[in-house]
Amino acid sequence: MQRLLDILFSLSALIIFLPIFVPITVVLRFTGEGEVFFKQKRVGRGGVKFDLLKFATMLKDSPNIGTGTVTLKDDPRVLPVGRFLRTTKLNELPQLLNILWGDMSLIGPRPQTQRCFDAFPKSSQAEIVKVVPGLSGIGSIVFRGEEDMMHASKDPDRFYDEVIMPYKGELECWYVNKRSVSVYLKSIFLTAWVVLFPNSSAHWRAFSGLPDPPEELVNILNYPQ
Repeated sequence: MQRLLDILFSLSALIIFLPIFVPITVVLRFTGEGEVFFKQKRVGRGGVKFDLLKFATMLKDSPNIGTGTVTLKDDPRVLPVGRFLRTTKLNELPQLLNILWGDMSLIGPRPQTQRCFDAFPKSSQAEIVKVVPGLSGIGSIVFRGEEDMMHASKDPDRFYDEVIMPYKGELECWYVNKRSVSVYLKSIFLTAWVVLFPNSSAHWRAFSGLPDPPEELVNILNYPQ
């Protein structure tokens, strides 16, 4: 059922967003480094890597510069047009093609680069690769302000590896064990909701039984106490 919904929703979205695809393609072609699409290996179902597509928002060699595959707020590697695309999440639209091809679903654990996947606890890694990764999901909804969180930390790498990823791994495992059509549809709605209302905490009420965040994240994530 989820695969059928993925095909129907992604095809519909591609048709709806086609008028946006064209001008974005033209702007990217004639600005920055002239790159339109960014292709990167991500860990998929069964641990098999696939090429994830995005609109190009950063310097071509950005994975080998600065913080590598981890992006911070106001990251100097992000191109001017790229900031707008990242803020509005329009840079993720090409992944609708990944969904049609079957590499991804609309909802699931967010596919990670190998470096970021390795930051998950081993127990979380084993669960996450059981399902198809998603364009969005509970981890993406809860950590929608991840770049801001890391920017505010005195030691972004430690905060990412020791605080963010262990808890995000718990959230993704929750999804793997609780996935259903209801969770799928709720996650689609909540993804759109938090893009429009970034400070919303609706997801804590919508999904019962989510793992409690560690103390360092309670206030940052607007967790109800």
